[in-house]
Amino acid sequence: MSRCYVVASFRTKFMKVVILCGGKGTRLREETEYRPKPMVPVGNRPILWHIMKTYAAHGFKDFVLCLGYKGEMIKDYFRNYLWMTSNVTLKLGQTPDVCFHNHHDEEDWTVTLADTGEDTLTAGRINRIKPFIGDDKEFLLTYGDGVGNIDIKASVDFHHKHGKKMTLTAVRPPGRFGELGMDNNGLIREFNEKPQVSEGSINGGYFVVSSQIFNYLQNSDNVMLETEPMRRLAGEGELMAFPHRGFWQPMDTYAEQMLLNKMWAEGKAPWKIW
Repeated sequence: MSRCYVVASFRTKFMKVVILCGGKGTRLREETEYRPKPMVPVGNRPILWHIMKTYAAHGFKDFVLCLGYKGEMIKDYFRNYLWMTSNVTLKLGQTPDVCFHNHHDEEDWTVTLADTGEDTLTAGRINRIKPFIGDDKEFLLTYGDGVGNIDIKASVDFHHKHGKKMTLTAVRPPGRFGELGMDNNGLIREFNEKPQVSEGSINGGYFVVSSQIFNYLQNSDNVMLETEPMRRLAGEGELMAFPHRGFWQPMDTYAEQMLLNKMWAEGKAPWKIW
């Protein structure tokens, strides 16, 4: 088996997609006691797969997964991806052989599985995958537990147009979330993650991020991205909101998992854009 030491050898023409997959998902304990939250199923695939399919539908197929809690299950999933998605013929005996009979749409994906620590917080997880970004000037970023019919390419165009260091997708949420303070042009003046406010727009994830973000993440293993780093960006006028008024739904609770599964089973999943 070959070994890879140079991340750049896998470079694609599209920016990388970093997905935070390491949290313990304690509010969905019914499922996350046994598996990492991104592996909780929607239909017959983990929600992580649905998120990756959204990005791939827009042409972004180079993924960096920030692993933590039960990360070995995510590694197993991708290591055995052909076995799990194909019909297989096995030749037994002293000269064994395997034939996979199927092709799948994910054959052109590149997936980097990076261990970012069991208890590392979100800012630290991102900081730890800096070597896999290489000298790229920007990358995409999202959480491993929410889906939506986000126009990723439009958010990238918006990011390039305003030239700030970070763009987040602003969504209309369920009422239990907090609010962003932003002006009519989308410049965020104040960032507060989940305060006791039930109206307005909130952080829906699906970020576009300049690689300069790493300057805000030093010594950050015990820091949430959504606190000090993003508040600093907002204070410096470097955080912009890309408005999304379409479908967006996190999977924080068992009821939300059931909602997403019901939509998928009924063929009414708005995030299925592939």
